[in-house]
Amino acid sequence: MTDIYEHYDNPLLTRYASAEMSRIWSPRRKFTTWRRMWVALAEAQAELGLPITAEQIAQMRQHVDDIDFAAAERYERRLRHDVMAHVHAYGDVCPAARPIIHLGATSCYVTDNTDLLLIRDSLELVCRRLAAVIDSLGRFASRYRDLPCLAFTHFQPAQPTTVGKRACLWAYDFVLDLEELEHRRQRLLALGSKGATGTQASFLELFQGDHAKVRRLEELICQKIGFPAGYPVTGQTYPRKVDSQVLGALSGVAQSAHKMATDLRLLAHRKEIEEPFEQDQVGSSAMPYKRNPMRSERICSLARFVMNLEANAAQTAAVQWLERTLDDSANRRLTLPQAFLGVDAVLMLCQNVTAGLVVYPEVIAVNLRAELPFMATENVLMAAVAAGGDRQTLHERIRQHSQAAAAVVKQQGGGNDLLERLAADPMFAAVDLAAALEPRLYVGRAPQQVDEFLAEVVEPIRARYADSLAISAEIKV
Repeated sequence: MTDIYEHYDNPLLTRYASAEMSRIWSPRRKFTTWRRMWVALAEAQAELGLPITAEQIAQMRQHVDDIDFAAAERYERRLRHDVMAHVHAYGDVCPAARPIIHLGATSCYVTDNTDLLLIRDSLELVCRRLAAVIDSLGRFASRYRDLPCLAFTHFQPAQPTTVGKRACLWAYDFVLDLEELEHRRQRLLALGSKGATGTQASFLELFQGDHAKVRRLEELICQKIGFPAGYPVTGQTYPRKVDSQVLGALSGVAQSAHKMATDLRLLAHRKEIEEPFEQDQVGSSAMPYKRNPMRSERICSLARFVMNLEANAAQTAAVQWLERTLDDSANRRLTLPQAFLGVDAVLMLCQNVTAGLVVYPEVIAVNLRAELPFMATENVLMAAVAAGGDRQTLHERIRQHSQAAAAVVKQQGGGNDLLERLAADPMFAAVDLAAALEPRLYVGRAPQQVDEFLAEVVEPIRARYADSLAISAEIKV
């Protein structure tokens, strides 16, 4: 018995992605789908009058799932052709059907139509996972819709926002991704039965020049495998532009996840929000006190991998000479499944993290109070002018106090004492400085924006994916 620990395994399978996504891209799923494609072809050809018997089709249906993988491997070692290897292995268990298996077809009839079916199912799973993440972020945003926090531009303190509004920014990125993935899923078509160079010449020969039957053959095959139609024109393969577009959409998901996870890592550094940390979890092998944002870091790591696959698919689409070349084959065996497995893993982590985020309101308040006096100066200025002061003189006095307070913070490591300086200045004696420093005065419509976003954007997604919101996001390690 071979020791499984003697050979490399793919961490996407053993550590990160779900069993559900792994099954979609498994050899069993792939090769049983090849056989279903051969059944669909034979059925359609029989319906259009070719001499294919009910016995032959019944035999093919009977042996769709009982693949002798060892026999197929033996054939491939001899023939150096994976499709022909499986044609022979299928024919061995379907002797009556052997003469008509793969009749008129080229290899891409089974390989490309199968890939499109796997892509379609994978897109469905990714959409379900995205909806669950959006739902989770929506619940988090609702809970903290009006909790003021310091906002940043250029990672420098800016006007306050709320924790809930910030979560909506993350969620909306994922909403845009969901819309793009739904579009890609809805626009996906079959290769159909196009032949060796896309001209359908072999099928035209089979049907003795009857163009209507050749067109009907493709329509029947597409219907049997669940597609509305085939791509109108192709070479031997379906357009590799489709792969590029799909991996571009998956890259978009990875970009959104990376952005959110990076924000969480920054917030963890500020001790404002942390990802879930289990009771026995170890943060560092050397520093027992550490509570590292491991899951967010893993999201970024896997997301970076997926984002880089987009360029690979673009290059493959760009170098398909004329009606096709085979230099896409080995590449696509890696990039297509791993892009989906990677995004699957990323979204499971995102759902796990967002469902267990830990918020520290007191730390958030302390950090906000440290900067708020500077942000409140315009309101203080307006209140002092309303109390009878001169706007230009007051502006200069606030500028001087602000510069002095900033020097204490930056040069002496002290606290922000701008409020105390203003309180001691007679020119601001008529201003209620405590009221001017109420954080909720500075968050604008952030709480209302959260409410509107949840009602107008998130709720329709929840309704569309009601059966998917509880999808499992259990991570392995």
